[in-house]
Amino acid sequence: MEYLVPALGGFFLFIHLFFQFKWWIGLSKVNKRRKKLVKTEVGVSVIVCAHDEEENLKELIPLLLAQDYPNFEVIIVDDRSNDGTYDYLLGLKGSTPKLKMVRVDSSPNHVNGKKYGLTLGIKAAANDIVLLTDADCRPASDQWVAEMAKGFSSEKTQFVLGYSPYYTEKGFLNNFIQWETTITGINYLGSAGVGGAFMGVGRNLAYRKSFFLDNKGFNAHLKVTGGDDDLYVNAHANSKNTIAIVNPQALVYSHPKRSFGSYWVQKLRHLSVGKRYNAGDKINLGLWSFSQIGFWVTLLILALSNTQPYWALGVFLGREVLTLGLLSYFHRLTGHRFSYWALPVIDLFYGVYLLLVGGRATFAKRVTWT
Repeated sequence: MEYLVPALGGFFLFIHLFFQFKWWIGLSKVNKRRKKLVKTEVGVSVIVCAHDEEENLKELIPLLLAQDYPNFEVIIVDDRSNDGTYDYLLGLKGSTPKLKMVRVDSSPNHVNGKKYGLTLGIKAAANDIVLLTDADCRPASDQWVAEMAKGFSSEKTQFVLGYSPYYTEKGFLNNFIQWETTITGINYLGSAGVGGAFMGVGRNLAYRKSFFLDNKGFNAHLKVTGGDDDLYVNAHANSKNTIAIVNPQALVYSHPKRSFGSYWVQKLRHLSVGKRYNAGDKINLGLWSFSQIGFWVTLLILALSNTQPYWALGVFLGREVLTLGLLSYFHRLTGHRFSYWALPVIDLFYGVYLLLVGGRATFAKRVTWT
């Protein structure tokens, strides 16, 4: 027992370092590839699926129409809205030729509402490249469409994965949201850089309409709540048809949740679709989560023992320094950063989060959209 706990701690630390090393290499490759991408004027259809989002659309649509790109349209899917969304869009229709509206009055019972709305929006697109975001999102610059479009300069590219951080606000919850979003971004973007793309985020995601239709869209998971982004990417993305774009001008920002309850529901919905990923991706995500939880458990045991406290302290400090280095590198690539003042506490809380939310999402039979 004297050597078992340190051995387990070393094992969990090794897994942690393995993933960090892989992501670091992947992000470096993503950055090198981005610098080699060339400008393109391929047609792009920006699609936003909105339900009761009149106020958000009043902010978002002008930002979308102001994009500095010669060949694009904006499609707003009014998904059964009960507010003034329809009238607002109708009022814009005549004066903004780049704006197109798709109205959804009802959706079939056997289809998830958002997937149905997105499918109608994609079918209405005049261009083969569809670029997705949400009504509560805001592009970081007027170069967002142009930067994401660069990824399709090769005919082989079917998916372009973007990054979407949250606005920085005060408080521990926001700091944790920044941490979790950053780690998730490092994971899926870094993995894509080494040929292991397994998910994307619908707030900033692009793919080809022709590929979507040829592969029957969301048919494999029509009833599933969520997964209109990551499940579709997980099913079809690979090392030959997917690239990631990490660039300050290509970011899309969103407002974070402001209460632990709403955040719990949001993450439960997000993580619940992970059990439908490909087997290899589930193993990787499981190993990462297991290493985080296991590391903190063994570290706590060692710290409370009479013989190993200094070893535990040294391992902890070394791990935090390496993690800080990876975070700093990612933040240099994206231009988005958050305060590191609570890093050790947030890192520990992340392990608890994976245990509670991840465990609940894994065994949840049904998750509703709220």
